[in-house]
Amino acid sequence: MRRDGNPEFIEALARGLDVLRCFEAARPAMTLSEVATATELARPTARRILITLEQLGYVRSADGTFSLTPRVLELGMAYIGSANLWELARPHLRALVDETGESCSIAQLDGSDIVYVARVAVPKLVALAVTIGTRFPALPTSLGKVLLAALPPAELDQALAEPSRAGVPARWTPGREEVDAALREVRARGWAGTDQQLALGIRSVAAPIRDGEGRVVAAVNVNAHAAETPMETLVEHHLPLLLRAASAISADWAAWHSRPLETVRR
Repeated sequence: MRRDGNPEFIEALARGLDVLRCFEAARPAMTLSEVATATELARPTARRILITLEQLGYVRSADGTFSLTPRVLELGMAYIGSANLWELARPHLRALVDETGESCSIAQLDGSDIVYVARVAVPKLVALAVTIGTRFPALPTSLGKVLLAALPPAELDQALAEPSRAGVPARWTPGREEVDAALREVRARGWAGTDQQLALGIRSVAAPIRDGEGRVVAAVNVNAHAAETPMETLVEHHLPLLLRAASAISADWAAWHSRPLETVRR
């Protein structure tokens, strides 16, 4: 059945994407039955999709199980490459990591979740692993607060109404009045902080990345382990460095997207 009643909706494509998304770090290889169960598809349907993905090079099969191939990275890297965000942010993130000794990341909003699109990490034991493409509920993260605070009222309502697809239960589950108060504070001071609201041991501060028109296009953070770094250090020492890095990335973003460019058909 079409998921939203739109006659233009292609159910077969949606099912194929469901199959790709069902593979996770905890289950990198699955049998046909496991894929069918995870996607709530009939076994024959799941089998046809897996065979198609295998022929296209996105899935491999061995010993009765299926797993993703590195070619799947092409789907995400096309987005990263089109935005050129990584190339713009990389030197600034690395400098920020050198200055703070902490991991730094950039994320963008997808519904009620954030998705990590760039990261320079410092090896540390943390409660939740983060890689490019990792998805977390937006509200309990500093990155998410920054991105949600930048939305117009109607878009904010729409984002908050969407269920999270992160699969990570947050420790902070506020009501709407508390959400609105928190986002007003973010707008007023221009940055966001979170102290173990997503998971125990994780605290961070985040700042917006803006385009040449002043629109928030992403957020960048400094992430620390609660047992090692107090909030005072994050706010008093790391935050000024973070704000400087966010400003530099924003300037590079604006310069890149305002460059003269002409495409000529040949």
